[in-house]
Amino acid sequence: MEDEVLAVVSASAPRRWIGIGMLAGVALIVLYVAIAEPPQPGWQLFLVVMGAAALWVARRMAQATTHRIELTRAGLRSSTGEWIARLEEIAAMDRGMFAFKPSNGFLVRLKNPGSRAWQPGLWWRLGRRVGIGGVTPASQTKAMADILAALLAERDQMSDAI
Repeated sequence: MEDEVLAVVSASAPRRWIGIGMLAGVALIVLYVAIAEPPQPGWQLFLVVMGAAALWVARRMAQATTHRIELTRAGLRSSTGEWIARLEEIAAMDRGMFAFKPSNGFLVRLKNPGSRAWQPGLWWRLGRRVGIGGVTPASQTKAMADILAALLAERDQMSDAI
């Protein structure tokens, strides 16, 4: 029962490739400027490092977006089996307009800080905050947020009854 997948968030192929393409495009432009119009040596090094970093992030996004996020009664997990946030660890959820959250996503606040993790385009975890979303469709993340809100309300109601 706890392993039943209630909602899934995954990056669609067009969103995935547009995100990867934009990052790779920025990397190539920055590297081109560094090589074709070399500025002062310090700035040239800076541009090369930024271009390499953008290529690295594009590669990480290409790897990360092949996976998906699954919501079960036990919590949020990646399709790789890694737990993003267990339900009992979640203190609150925020999907407001002014929340520091990924595009088309929502923010989860944990009771205790977790280890840092980042899957570009899907989710990130920094301290007590977990961001879900990125190159994911808003319809999927909204449905997941609604189901998660219901699970949290059910959990809180059960704890109040005890």
